[in-house]
Amino acid sequence: MKLERSCGVLLHITSLPGEHGIGTLGDEAYKFIDLLSEHGVSYWQILPTGPVSHSMKYSPYSSLSGFAGNELFINIDKIKEKKWFIDNTVITPDICEDSFADFINAEEFTTNFIKLAQDNFIKHSKKEEMDEYNKFCTEHGDTWLNDYSLYRALASKFNTFNWLEWDRDIALRKPKSIAAITQEFKERSDYFKFAQFLFYSQWKEMKEYADEKGIKIIGDIPIYMSMDSADSWSNQSILRIDYENMTPEFVAGVPPDYFSETGQLWGNPIYIWHNDKGESDNNELNEETYQWWQARVKHSLKLADIIRIDHFRGFESFWSVKYGEETAIDGEWIKGPGKDFFDRLAKDLGDLPIIAEDLGIITPEVKKLRDELSLPGMKILLFAFDQNNKNEYLTHNITHKECIVYTGTHDNNTANGWFYDPSMSEDDRKYILEYLGMRDWSDFHLRLIREAMAAIADLVIIPAQDILGYGAEFRMNTPGTIENNWKWKLTKNALNKKNMAVIKRMAHIFSRIPEFSRIPEK
Repeated sequence: MKLERSCGVLLHITSLPGEHGIGTLGDEAYKFIDLLSEHGVSYWQILPTGPVSHSMKYSPYSSLSGFAGNELFINIDKIKEKKWFIDNTVITPDICEDSFADFINAEEFTTNFIKLAQDNFIKHSKKEEMDEYNKFCTEHGDTWLNDYSLYRALASKFNTFNWLEWDRDIALRKPKSIAAITQEFKERSDYFKFAQFLFYSQWKEMKEYADEKGIKIIGDIPIYMSMDSADSWSNQSILRIDYENMTPEFVAGVPPDYFSETGQLWGNPIYIWHNDKGESDNNELNEETYQWWQARVKHSLKLADIIRIDHFRGFESFWSVKYGEETAIDGEWIKGPGKDFFDRLAKDLGDLPIIAEDLGIITPEVKKLRDELSLPGMKILLFAFDQNNKNEYLTHNITHKECIVYTGTHDNNTANGWFYDPSMSEDDRKYILEYLGMRDWSDFHLRLIREAMAAIADLVIIPAQDILGYGAEFRMNTPGTIENNWKWKLTKNALNKKNMAVIKRMAHIFSRIPEFSRIPEK
């Protein structure tokens, strides 16, 4: 993938300054695109866009589907502008502007509003509008929409997203049971189909606007599907599942490292990548697994210009742990699909605009796979300052431009939260000041952004919190924890022309606005 020297901003949709509890695909998204375009920024990076649940603390990395969109992104004001929406009784919730998303109230209000919108659409839409809806259902039905909408309806019936706990015949998708339940829950399923129609209509409009403004969107897909998802329920044959006990057979994670003494146990089911389930030297890809992944990547590239694949190292080898283990210590490395998988994807889909998330303890084999595929990896400046002058994240050690430099990601503390943390030793802080050429402690976030902008890397991505100089209380996620994550959001006008002008100036100075050949006047 060829990247021009440029820069971008990392900000999830829910972190936009929405008026009804969370950010949406409404005016706040369009204003953000305008702000980026006006200040020389070329990329908008987001987190996964799949539907989320309260049971998984609204984590975008534990989505109910790898194909469906998050219904909470739907903007109600844009729906009220439709000619077929004639209800004037809608009362918007009284939600005070806050720096943290109110998922619970947003979910309740949005769910009720979509039902009202569906009633209006059925009663008042014109033929061409109904034809558009039917076309959407036909286009996506067999691929994912029918299964997703039925899964959501059944999850309501059984009061759990864990389909392994449903009635066994329905869980195992016995044809007779599925036929009966499809008819019984048609009305509820149609609600979720309509919600997806609204999501994709609004996404298409927003994406077209971004294209017009010269803003490319970087999407994000986790390598694993969630056990609690429509994907795992409808694609059981590509997963290691213990049907006798109705549990996963093996689950994903990472082994102990310097981040965790017991490793991380994610709980996602393991793919059957090879026909022999990885138990011999037979490297023949499982056709069903490949076809699901091909459909997923193809679908994702319709939503975004580039996709970042989380936990890329799992394509070379992945950590497999027997279900029921309390930690990730007793697992084993299993060979992943490797280069053959990506070669076939490229043959079927063409050029693959993919970013490889290659963070953590990465082996030479993983780096070799990444480089053979010519995929850009990630360099995180907050990982650079361990007083080892050979650290690969120090900018003087970044010698190839085919990579993306970040000050930090959604999994890191904010730049200022990290630097001003009282637990940082004075010796480490002195080293950072010396490396960055700082005279004092002030404006660390701007100095780190400048360091990123000056790097040789083709692309630099800055989290919105770092542009604003926010502290630790506004970080997006703390790995290994489940509470109080994914909630941070912008308040209205927090990100504005004044603070973005600083970014534009740096982008000019370090040639990250391609159309400018000279540095303009201040």
